[in-house]
Amino acid sequence: MILKLSNNFWRIVLSALLGTVIWMISTWGLTPIAFALEYNKEILIQSDFSGRDLSDSSFTKANLKQSNFSNTNLRGVSFFAANLESVDLTGADLSNSTLDSARLVKANLTNAILEGAFAISAKFEGAIIDGADFTDILLRDDEQARLCKIATGTNPTTKRNTRDTLMCP
Repeated sequence: MILKLSNNFWRIVLSALLGTVIWMISTWGLTPIAFALEYNKEILIQSDFSGRDLSDSSFTKANLKQSNFSNTNLRGVSFFAANLESVDLTGADLSNSTLDSARLVKANLTNAILEGAFAISAKFEGAIIDGADFTDILLRDDEQARLCKIATGTNPTTKRNTRDTLMCP
């Protein structure tokens, strides 16, 4: 009897193997290599991606509700039209990422860096943005106004004030 396993299963296995290889390389004093992965249209609810290097990966139209991306390198990642509801992005680096049409409803962006991100149609309703850096981010005016009402803190990495990076009045 042949057992059919989902693509998601194989991606998790491959990701775990790559993580082990990267850990082995880094313990030997070599520079770890980042691998761009594709999770497009995947259902990854409550997944744990914390502390990983996922730069240039793609999560286009993925359902990532309640997932953990805390302290993750997400530079250049595509979250186009992704469901990021209640996602933990604490301390994540989302520089130059694509968040257009993404749902960041109730997402935790505490101390996240979003410098240069493209988020024209992103929804941030109920998001926590204490210490987030929004330098040079492209947002709709109504979302910028919504974020300015709750903006507080200074990003510990970039030393930039959240209100200043949003260009709040």
